[in-house]
Amino acid sequence: MDEPIAASRSSSRDAAAAPLYGLVLAGGRSTRMQRDKAALEYSGRAQLERALELLSPLLERVFVSVRPDQTRDPLRARFAQIVDSGEVEGPIAGIIAAQSRHPEAAWLVLACDLPLLDRETLEHLLRSRRPQRQATAYRSSHDGLPEPLCAIYEPSSGKAIRDYIASGRDCPRKFLINADTALLDQPEPGALDNVNTPDEYGSVRHRLHSSQAGPPAAHRIQIQYYALLREQAGRSAESLVTTAGTPRELYEELRRRYPFSLAPEMLRVAVNSEFAEWGRRLSDGDSVVFIPPVAGG
Repeated sequence: MDEPIAASRSSSRDAAAAPLYGLVLAGGRSTRMQRDKAALEYSGRAQLERALELLSPLLERVFVSVRPDQTRDPLRARFAQIVDSGEVEGPIAGIIAAQSRHPEAAWLVLACDLPLLDRETLEHLLRSRRPQRQATAYRSSHDGLPEPLCAIYEPSSGKAIRDYIASGRDCPRKFLINADTALLDQPEPGALDNVNTPDEYGSVRHRLHSSQAGPPAAHRIQIQYYALLREQAGRSAESLVTTAGTPRELYEELRRRYPFSLAPEMLRVAVNSEFAEWGRRLSDGDSVVFIPPVAGG
């Protein structure tokens, strides 16, 4: 059986490091998805099951974070649970419930809806843990801000988080921005992309299926750039041979080539002169336009 990485590596760096437990957040209401995200299946496994399979070999103990009305859900009931207290909602509710249950421990908090997360990303986070800081987190590959739902929260963050909540705030990302947080670059830029809508779910399932089926087929795409994107790309158009299957994948590929500063959420995309979803499938010969926000009325 694998020795827990958190115990074997973090302790060698800092003998005073608190024990590290895992918390998989599965208490969301999945409003945008319109179905339980924890139960979404990829390659025959529910997302929640996969998240626990990734964490369990690496940590001493792993729990599932749930709302009080979810404790008897057949999927969640199979695992050790930590139940939200109800004093606040959202991901931060799970974090403070875990800290209250085991205040002596640090927590690797993980959202259940990260279908592209790999073991290497988790191992890198564990190796890079900074117990003397309040938290260790990755920078988002999209906007450079902390990723709060694949992060380690040390015991020293407990009081700070409660004070933050008492001030009327509940966003864990904003907490990390203002906390003593060690920020890391992601070893795999897309590993922390989450899935919130049916369109994104379909796109990721297709992507995973394609990767298992073999290398994706290349196709030629015509791309046009406007405004800030044109300035940053240094061109107004180009023809590109790519294996990107969707506009989102194409834009991420282009961001690795050009210094694009705009996250996809700030843009609209058109395919063949019609506005399209980011998860639309691309075909050979398609024309794609990424449209940045335009100032003025």
